[in-house]
Amino acid sequence: MATESRMVRTTYLEIAPDAPLRPPARPRPDYALRQAVAASPEFNRFLYTAVGWRWNWNSRLGWNHDRWQEYLAHPGLETWAGYMDGVPAGYFELRPGPARSGEGVEIVQFGLLPAFVGRALGGYLLCDAVARGREIGTGRVWLHTCTEDHPHALANYRARGLQPFKVEQKTEDVLVDGEPWPGAQPPR
Repeated sequence: MATESRMVRTTYLEIAPDAPLRPPARPRPDYALRQAVAASPEFNRFLYTAVGWRWNWNSRLGWNHDRWQEYLAHPGLETWAGYMDGVPAGYFELRPGPARSGEGVEIVQFGLLPAFVGRALGGYLLCDAVARGREIGTGRVWLHTCTEDHPHALANYRARGLQPFKVEQKTEDVLVDGEPWPGAQPPR
């Protein structure tokens, strides 16, 4: 896999406990949300790779089964998958910070599988992530996105009511070649 160095801008966004969450306008009867209650390294690795490959999510690609199991055993970590007509369409992982830290709940991973991008599903999944984060936490819900993410990610977060609180910029090695299996990824 080839990489190149790029300047990457990371934006951190949050929504306060009392801030309004703005859901999408249309209902989605074909959408369902389910929690992955049993820790499954295989399922989380599938979701991480299927959703993140196009967006240079590569920090977990070298993890073995034991490392995935260790990660999934983190206290309070939750994995939720959004389904369209019975097929996983996207997912999010939530990780609460220490109860008294004021850190809130982090949406650690969030995204859609390529076949479901552009089908007005991201707003529903994000609202579910924020709502669940509010249920399990006592403070804010937050996440981060970057210039390597989907071009509409930041707009989706802001449209739902999340507000930027920090921006960082640094040079990172970004994958520019390779895919999870031959022909798996449509062009960007």
